[in-house]
Amino acid sequence: MKTRDELINFGLSFPDTYSDAPFRDTNWQLVREKKTKKAFLWIYEKDGRININVKVDPEWRDFWRSTYRSVIPAYHQNKEKWNTVILDGSIPDEDVKRMIAESYDLITDSPTKRIYEAVKKIPKGYVATYAQVAEMAGDRKMARAVGNALHKNPDPSTIPCHRVVNAKGELAGEYAFGGAWKQAQMLKNEGVESEDGKVDLKKYGFKCSGK
Repeated sequence: MKTRDELINFGLSFPDTYSDAPFRDTNWQLVREKKTKKAFLWIYEKDGRININVKVDPEWRDFWRSTYRSVIPAYHQNKEKWNTVILDGSIPDEDVKRMIAESYDLITDSPTKRIYEAVKKIPKGYVATYAQVAEMAGDRKMARAVGNALHKNPDPSTIPCHRVVNAKGELAGEYAFGGAWKQAQMLKNEGVESEDGKVDLKKYGFKCSGK
């Protein structure tokens, strides 16, 4: 992720987006969401480097700034809500992409964002199925999307994806953060017992209307 074309192409990989160059200064290029026309990716050159500005959640703003010296308060934008990312080669592509994806999620009502918020509602000591999470996120038909979103969980410490199981109560054999045995251990630490890789949904299943 070092060139304008790479950044624009990645920005355009998100649903319903388009590129724009609205200013007289052609140095600035934006990628926007079509419905709201909000920009989530600003691209420009400064001091001989390609920079991007991305919107950030306050919980992540300081994390990124403390993790990489090349992530700083945003140039020419609200420094509380935006970061500048200097593409000097010091930041792995996957983290650059993650910051752009977070920016997109913040300016849209994306399914992924709603899925993460739904998972946060599952309390300790309980589990929910993929279909339940999908329903809590607004569409029971997107159970497969729940699995995809949780596999890319950006913050397992606050998005407890280990509390999500399949319709039979089975743990994920390919649990993204350590395998089924790890998921079982994390659940056990919260008081949820499993046997042969399966949780008793009648006993531990989370009901949205109450525990």
